[in-house]
Amino acid sequence: MIEEKSTSLPAGEELIEVFGARVHNLKNIDISIPKNQLVVITGISGSGKSSLAFDTIYAEGQRRYMESFGAYARQFIGDMERPDVDKITGLSPVISIEQKTTNRNPRSTVGTVTEVYDFLRLLYARIGQAFSYNTGRPMVKFSEEEIVTNIFQKFPNKKISVLSPLVRGRKGHYRELFEDIRKKGFVKVRVDGEIRDLVPKMQVDRYKIHDIEVVIDRLTVTAEMKTRVSQSVQTALNMGKGLMFLLINDDDKIVQYSKQLMCDETGISYEEPSPNSFSFNSPYGACPVCKGLGAVYRISLDAIIPDRKKSVNEGGIEPLGSERDAYTFTVVQKLARKNKFSLDAPIEDMPAKALNLILYGTTENTSEAILEIDESETANTNADYEGLIPMLKRWFGASSTDSLRLWVEKYMERFMRRGKAEEGKSLVPD
Repeated sequence: MIEEKSTSLPAGEELIEVFGARVHNLKNIDISIPKNQLVVITGISGSGKSSLAFDTIYAEGQRRYMESFGAYARQFIGDMERPDVDKITGLSPVISIEQKTTNRNPRSTVGTVTEVYDFLRLLYARIGQAFSYNTGRPMVKFSEEEIVTNIFQKFPNKKISVLSPLVRGRKGHYRELFEDIRKKGFVKVRVDGEIRDLVPKMQVDRYKIHDIEVVIDRLTVTAEMKTRVSQSVQTALNMGKGLMFLLINDDDKIVQYSKQLMCDETGISYEEPSPNSFSFNSPYGACPVCKGLGAVYRISLDAIIPDRKKSVNEGGIEPLGSERDAYTFTVVQKLARKNKFSLDAPIEDMPAKALNLILYGTTENTSEAILEIDESETANTNADYEGLIPMLKRWFGASSTDSLRLWVEKYMERFMRRGKAEEGKSLVPD
């Protein structure tokens, strides 16, 4: 039996009205359902809930949509039978999600199950407009002709240098790169903002970060030079893989041009939007922190140390367990001897530095606490202690077994991502 709760509807509100529904268990019922509201159909088993929702309202909406196709398309789809109902008014295009058991995939949403999300991603990729996250201004991209036109509009009669970026923010001596550029006939490069002549066996400090651009041409922007400017721009874009710089020699100003989407003020560039960019199931569009799930896991200190009155040897650090002949516990014991702290003292009485060493290891909070391991032992004599928390995070992120991930998850807390989620270096105050 279907009960309809009478509600006073505002005048003119749109309704889905069903008259004389007789599908399956329905006994010639009439019902009005308000649009743009969440409506729940309840009743005992066999009362006709699914018959009304799926076999009557959805079936008629689907049939009407199919009839809007041309005769040629309908011959491949086939005819759909009209449900046993006198009349239905107010129907809109319909979507139906059947009640069925699915796998527990946290990436499934109404949009992915109904495949509506695929069309939305395609729509955003094709008609979306990119904006700079720094300035909020629309991103722009130029063709070679537009770059040349822009140069003559903005910098007439200016002395310019056309640069092609080859190295951006990387370390190295680049001796081979300089030699290759010199063999191609170029005579100058711009290294870290300084124009330098190319000479044999030229190199830079390999331990410093460098920006290197090759000077394609140096000229004055005049009408007679338009062909030369066009050729230089083409060469710069080819060598710079779609990116080039313009150095205005009079005021030492750098202007960037790109064949990809870029911010003309800050110089950042984006790739062309694609459907993958709008998918939380794709590494190209998913958040790098939560991996597209909308929630992140963070180590919980209370779960790792539930009872601070216990000592480490008594199992006070739960993932480490109590004192036993295990590799990790042996390493912690050697760490304690090296740094002169006791594992028999209650955790609440341990120095903060000692507890941080156990939790975060020798490479995280201190540089001098390198383990001393006897040469007779089989452990790596050059290894630092990784730390319990980095070890748990590594197992949680890289483990291929569900059992290990579930074990690590006991020592983590889950929260919805609202911003940048990071853990501090130290969970224990000094």
